[in-house]
Amino acid sequence: MSDAMIGERAVSKADVWRERLAEQARSGLSVKQFCEEHGLTQYSFYAWRKRLRQNGPVRFALVDRGAAQQECAAGASLELVFPTGESLRIGSGVDGGTLRTVVAALRG
Repeated sequence: MSDAMIGERAVSKADVWRERLAEQARSGLSVKQFCEEHGLTQYSFYAWRKRLRQNGPVRFALVDRGAAQQECAAGASLELVFPTGESLRIGSGVDGGTLRTVVAALRG
């Protein structure tokens, strides 16, 4: 069976592995340490990471381009502006693991 049931919702193996990959990035642990602590094999970890990267970009955030734009600019410690004109504002309280996950997804 390729899906697991969580509550009333079916969760695919791909979704489970997406969360595991994000959790490892947030943890600050090496892949080896993370796999040992979670009872995973490094082979499976790297195989799923490769598979998910080949399926396209990771969707990780909803972007609101509305009224909050002015608010965000005031609280941002760092702003990245892309050649397309879009920008990414990073607040001072951002979690390092989350930031690593976002940057990895952007590098795609």
